Amino acid sequence: MYKQFFFVLLFIGIFSFLLPVKASAEPLECPKDISAKAAVLMLSQTGEILYAKNENEKLPMASTTKIMTSIVALESGKQRQEFCMEPHMVQVEGSSMGLLPGDRLTLETLVCGMLLQSGNDAAQATAYAVSGGIEPFLESMNQKAKDLHLDNTHFASVSGLDAEGHYSTAYDMAKLASYALSNPQFKAICSKASMQVMYGNPPYKRTLKNHNKLLKQYDGTVGVKTGFTKKSGRCLVSAAERDGIGLICVTLNAPNDWEDHKKLFDYGFSLAKWEEFPIDKKALSVPVVGGTQDEIALYSKTPFRLPYVKDSRTLSWKVYKSRFLYAPIEKDKAVGKVVFYASAEKIAEIPLFTAEQVGKF
Repeated sequence: MYKQFFFVLLFIGIFSFLLPVKASAEPLECPKDISAKAAVLMLSQTGEILYAKNENEKLPMASTTKIMTSIVALESGKQRQEFCMEPHMVQVEGSSMGLLPGDRLTLETLVCGMLLQSGNDAAQATAYAVSGGIEPFLESMNQKAKDLHLDNTHFASVSGLDAEGHYSTAYDMAKLASYALSNPQFKAICSKASMQVMYGNPPYKRTLKNHNKLLKQYDGTVGVKTGFTKKSGRCLVSAAERDGIGLICVTLNAPNDWEDHKKLFDYGFSLAKWEEFPIDKKALSVPVVGGTQDEIALYSKTPFRLPYVKDSRTLSWKVYKSRFLYAPIEKDKAVGKVVFYASAEKIAEIPLFTAEQVGKF
């Protein structure tokens, strides 16, 4: 009997030893050996900064410029339009997707050529296709920068080649990436390790390969863009998602950018957790005037929760809604929002909608 008991204990001990050890839930220490001259790690859902190094220093950003070039192109409404390449549209130095005069392709394919192959020819062709030239397209890029409050950014190149007055900051590039990734088409393209597209004269199938090694090296990577010139050094804007939490990392002039991003992502994911917000149900209703009922319930289409770093800042929220509604009322009508604050700074908002239909009394 004792012999049997001994073997049972031995089996349990060996089995327990073979089981994978559960990772510690403790946050990692902040990396101290980041090679970048400037860097930012941001929570994409809220804009909260988890790591910063010279984040507001104006620096050249090389081909990460093409994030803005691509988003302006995708918002032009001409994505499906086909263009024929002329010599002045494709004659440019540096990286290329291999465009030749006479080639026919859509604007969407040009965006693929920018985000995957980092084609300077694709960026220049995009400027002509969308705006008829480099200068008017640059005006659109800089206007978009103003609209997004990228206060320390100015574009003087559509491709990211070195140019006088062409600069941004790690913080501004993180904000730009966050905005660009909210565009489903942009996100779908930059997250691909490779894509098959059609172009040529006549168009035929080609394969474009993404320069972003993190797509294969770091689990959860969804983009965004690489860059390099001798002046700028290695530049990288990347994004990763795990358990619904999104992080955006930017490094400018980083000799060891791939490792910088892996360390910062590991650090960020160890910090950020989902935070539930207990919104009072009484706050989620509005009085009804002249209706078949006295009040109407409100709801959100997403849960009242956000990724957040505990103890870093004081959380609060406020419900903004109509004081009352006149019947008849349609279901799913937007009538308010819940705004979330961290240390009095707005970090996110969730719209509120009517939960039902109310007839007129």
